[in-house]
Amino acid sequence: MESDPPGDADLLSAHRAGDAHAFARLYDRYDRPCFHFIRRLLGAAHAEAAEDLHQETWIAISRNAASFDPAKASFHAWLFTVARHKVFDHFRRQKVAVLAGAGAGDDAALALVADPAASALATVESRELAQRIIAAVEALPLEQRGALIMFAQAGLSLEEIAHATGVAVETAKSRLRYARAKLRQVFEGERSVHV
Repeated sequence: MESDPPGDADLLSAHRAGDAHAFARLYDRYDRPCFHFIRRLLGAAHAEAAEDLHQETWIAISRNAASFDPAKASFHAWLFTVARHKVFDHFRRQKVAVLAGAGAGDDAALALVADPAASALATVESRELAQRIIAAVEALPLEQRGALIMFAQAGLSLEEIAHATGVAVETAKSRLRYARAKLRQVFEGERSVHV
């Protein structure tokens, strides 16, 4: 009978004690979600920086493992906090003032929407819808976009989002609410045009 796999905090603790395999297991668990989070937060205009920021995030996790406190946050909330800081540092270095703008070419996100068994027309329509969703999310103000991505993609709770962004839970909740309202407004406007 197999025992339960070690938890994230246990693996990080083992890493601190010198177990290289423990860090590899953590990385394997969160590699893709972390990369996708960074990519979504960057938006299409800064997508080329995703690989570097992903690597910087994991280096920071390894180097700062001793600062992780499981009583304050879960490992994945801490990971996404570090990733968010790396993205914001990137924007500061680039002196990015307007963080909106969508671009084409996000095939990874589009592939998740398209149904491989669908007809050619349905596939094209799914891809177009995915493009509009991506564009609408990328057009959100950065704090709202971050809250939405942390909630919808990373699966963080409102409390974890608040902790990750250094704001009160009510502020995190408001950002998420405003992001959803803006997306709803965009797609309701689109629906009325096509009806």
